[in-house]
Amino acid sequence: MEYPRAPKAAGAQCFSPDYATARDRFLRAAEGVAALGRLPLDVLGPRGEPLAIDIAWIGSPAPSRALVHTSGMHGIEGFAGSAIQLALLLQPVAVPPDGALVLVHALNPYGMAWLRRVNENNVDLNRNFLAPGESYAGAPLAYHRVAGLLNPPTPPRYDFFLLRAALLAFRYGFKSLRQAIVAGQYEYPKGLFYGGRRLEQGPSRYREWLAERLRPASRVFAIDVHTGLGKWCQESLFLRRSGADPAELGGKLGRHLVGDPSEDGVGYRIQGGYAGAFDALAPGVETHLIIQEFGTAPGVRVLHALREENRWHHYGAGTPDHRVKARLQEMFCPRSPRWREFVLARGVSLARAVMQELFR
Repeated sequence: MEYPRAPKAAGAQCFSPDYATARDRFLRAAEGVAALGRLPLDVLGPRGEPLAIDIAWIGSPAPSRALVHTSGMHGIEGFAGSAIQLALLLQPVAVPPDGALVLVHALNPYGMAWLRRVNENNVDLNRNFLAPGESYAGAPLAYHRVAGLLNPPTPPRYDFFLLRAALLAFRYGFKSLRQAIVAGQYEYPKGLFYGGRRLEQGPSRYREWLAERLRPASRVFAIDVHTGLGKWCQESLFLRRSGADPAELGGKLGRHLVGDPSEDGVGYRIQGGYAGAFDALAPGVETHLIIQEFGTAPGVRVLHALREENRWHHYGAGTPDHRVKARLQEMFCPRSPRWREFVLARGVSLARAVMQELFR
């Protein structure tokens, strides 16, 4: 089964300026193409509107094979994944009778609507899926050392962050310090990369939904789209929850897959990652999770933008119309047509390559 490529010119057109527009376009494109579902959450958007995780399901309601494509785990990063999903809906592909393509729009609708990376409780959902027996407690020692710099209890203002961060990196070593900062922490509820105190409402309802809807499946591929990690227009693909050899599977997909993200110079290890959501599937289900990352800017600039937005949320008005929100959106979804065309082309082609392998 061959899947045609998306038109090159669709890049900028598939990206939306805000969450409300992205959601509306997703739902409209899915009409007549997919069965629509939603997981309502007890949170509201900037205009007081109720928020939910929206799902477009194409194919068998009881599939033995399924591709689950997710966007917006990290809220503001969701614009890229949303654009890819819109393109997939606008050019739907044939799905075999026992297969399903599942598009999960905005796993963190609060973060996408409010232009935050985290959810309504300041929780980084990609640090929230802890394995059974793991505790929502603790933080790396180095995080404690730099917590004051990362999470100042003041509104955004110039305070020589880049210089101070450079001095700390020189003192503790860039790679080890980065690993400690981003791995996930459970001690600073208003801090960056906070993993929460329990499984959050959105992840909990989503995991229950996965267990129920994918009960008949014996083979599941998942693609989770992220932005902000790596160089400008750089794609990184991290293979998770898979017994397959990354090189072998990557060869079948025509892509370079990385098994250990800390070994490629771009990624890092985390606690409580999205792979934990698939613990809900029945034992023995063959599962392959690919984290698709698109680079935008140097890591220290991205970290600074996250820091200033976090200050505005906790110690300012927190409204989405502040300059730090616009800067954060540019860090995770650049307005450059070149970047957007690259993301759309690579995102759609990966989804089609996975379907080619899954549904062959």
